[in-house]
Amino acid sequence: MSAGGGRGRGRRRGHEEEHVNHERWLVSYSDMITVLMGLFIVLYAMSQVDQAKFEALRESLSEGFGITTGSTGVLDGSSGALDGDPAAAIVPAQQAGDPVTADDGLGEQGADPADLGGADPSLVAEAQREASHLTEVRDEVAAALRARGLQDAVSMRIDERGLTIGLVADDVFFAASSARLTDTARQVLDAAGPTLADLSEQISVEGHANVVPVSGRYPTNWELSSDRATQVLRHLVENDGIAGARIMAVGFGDERPLVPGDDAEALAANRRVDLVVLSSAPEQVRELLPHVIGSEE
Repeated sequence: MSAGGGRGRGRRRGHEEEHVNHERWLVSYSDMITVLMGLFIVLYAMSQVDQAKFEALRESLSEGFGITTGSTGVLDGSSGALDGDPAAAIVPAQQAGDPVTADDGLGEQGADPADLGGADPSLVAEAQREASHLTEVRDEVAAALRARGLQDAVSMRIDERGLTIGLVADDVFFAASSARLTDTARQVLDAAGPTLADLSEQISVEGHANVVPVSGRYPTNWELSSDRATQVLRHLVENDGIAGARIMAVGFGDERPLVPGDDAEALAANRRVDLVVLSSAPEQVRELLPHVIGSEE
């Protein structure tokens, strides 16, 4: 009996229940508090601005973008473009009331500041230089034509593409449905050729036709206009010394009329070839050329 009883007591000691840890949740809670504390520390650090570094950055931006300090801010209620004291606002170096004048050779009429839309003054200056260069080319060509009595044989304009020399006249350059150069056309090309040959810009020779359907050797006006451009290109390269790598020919058919309609004036005006001295200036500068020129001549 005593032995059996002893064995029973031993079995009870071997199966004693483990103690349950009722404070385990504190570990997860402490981890969460630690993460939140780190988050608030980061947020606090991000909210602090080094005033000295901020002022240095603002001064650097002011010099780089032509910012003047002490001006009224762009938004109502703000003291400047950047918060801080003194205030800073972005204003163009060229004030709205100041006239924008062109370089020599552009005439007295310059760009209207309202048309420039607050353009960068450096771009305006570059556009003025490009316009002056194109104007000199135009004047040289005009002088060469005038010396041969051909000043009324072409029209010239300067726009965002560059300088366009239009060979437009009824039966002066091309007969109807023909791409053969007339004697007058050759004289005009020979007069303009030396000036164009000395340039570095690319030249686009662009052929056009009127809306009258062609007959004979050309299936459509596309072939006719392309052949006209090609004949002009060949003459300029073979007779006037323009490098072949600087010139191209393209035909537009009757899709780009100079004068809309199908009356006698339109039919004559749209039978043409344009010589375009393509401006090599950046696009932003070329977009300002019409405003800098002021008016087409």
